[in-house]
Amino acid sequence: MAEVIPFQGVLYNPDRVDPSLTTAPPYDVVTPAFKDSLYQQSPFNIIRIDFGKDDDDDNENENRYTRASRFLSHWLSEGIFVQDRKTSFYCYEVRYRVEGQDRKMLGFLGAVKIEELGKGKVHPHEMTYSKPKSDRLNILRYCNANTSPIFSIYSSKEKVATSIIEKTIQQVPFIEASDEDGFLHRLWKIDDPDRIEKIRVEMADKDVFIADGHHRYETAQTFKKEMEEKGLSTTGDEPFNYTLMFLSNMEDEGLTLLPTHRIVEIDSDIRIREVLSAHFHIKKISSKNDTDEQSRQRMLTHMKQHTHSFGMFRTNTGNYYTLTYNGKDMDVDLPDCLKNLDVTVLHRFIFEKLLNIHHYEYEMSPELAVKKAQEGSFEAVFFLNATGIQDVKEAALAGHRMPPKSTYFYPKLLTGMVLYRF
Repeated sequence: MAEVIPFQGVLYNPDRVDPSLTTAPPYDVVTPAFKDSLYQQSPFNIIRIDFGKDDDDDNENENRYTRASRFLSHWLSEGIFVQDRKTSFYCYEVRYRVEGQDRKMLGFLGAVKIEELGKGKVHPHEMTYSKPKSDRLNILRYCNANTSPIFSIYSSKEKVATSIIEKTIQQVPFIEASDEDGFLHRLWKIDDPDRIEKIRVEMADKDVFIADGHHRYETAQTFKKEMEEKGLSTTGDEPFNYTLMFLSNMEDEGLTLLPTHRIVEIDSDIRIREVLSAHFHIKKISSKNDTDEQSRQRMLTHMKQHTHSFGMFRTNTGNYYTLTYNGKDMDVDLPDCLKNLDVTVLHRFIFEKLLNIHHYEYEMSPELAVKKAQEGSFEAVFFLNATGIQDVKEAALAGHRMPPKSTYFYPKLLTGMVLYRF
């Protein structure tokens, strides 16, 4: 069973600070320049704790992790942070805009009991890298807190939690913050015992799929093992046996998945069009009368109308193309749930088997992807359609992981709306 429990959250005191100035995006989307900006916004911005700056004089006893610990303790003692006396779930709403449409994402924050991924009710869907894990582990060691939530999804057609959340958001929120995109993030407390129990019961038999935050979950597992090795886990219910999660019901249809495109280097001896044409119908999109933007948009529109359809930009010609799978055997050893995904077709078939591509970079913006390719030593950009949310669910339930950056769940949650302190 997925054990999801309420907790006594640590929250910014809205009487002392403006949450729009003290919250921050997730650490993995914060550039050095943006970090400087967040430092300037407020002396109490969460970035100082969650993803602080390094100093030239740092050493084992004085570094960004020791400073993070001091900030957390000091802000609590000074009333910048307040810790709830009641255990609560925390209702979270984001009002955002994407592709010209206004949308609303709902969910709640709770503490989820840590278990081995894929062996119980908590499932991963992407591969991860090691470097971010070490950074996140140090945050746990020094702060003894989850400073940012793992973004997770579940499926419930009964919508018990959703119904409770919909009623809760009719009240005045405890915290309200706007992010750099102008999206509105609001937080409410759900501390009524009856409502808490209904949410716990609903979640007990639900599978939970990690959408964003695999590093944080795997780090929480490592930290839990460290505490066990120190003899600090006696009941299995100590706070570090749980991790902070945002849980959103995929049946609410408030989530958006966006694609991440690949900027690639290709061996000059490989004849790209000749190799790909054996398996894909290749259509040139660019024309003399089109601007670069018009060609790119026509390519992206054409891609969305076909299954296993990719976009391609060639830096040496400046032209855009679409590649649509012609149905011939791919001859790659993949289970059906992965073979049907564009991102695994791109990586395992096009990159590995056909073009021998090993170096590539990621970029969300199609325009920036092209610009980076033109300014760097890259031969092409490959564009993807978004992965479907049901595809994520099926792959995760089957115990398979997609390549890194297979999904980009949108919108991003703000770090600092609520912390889970051990």
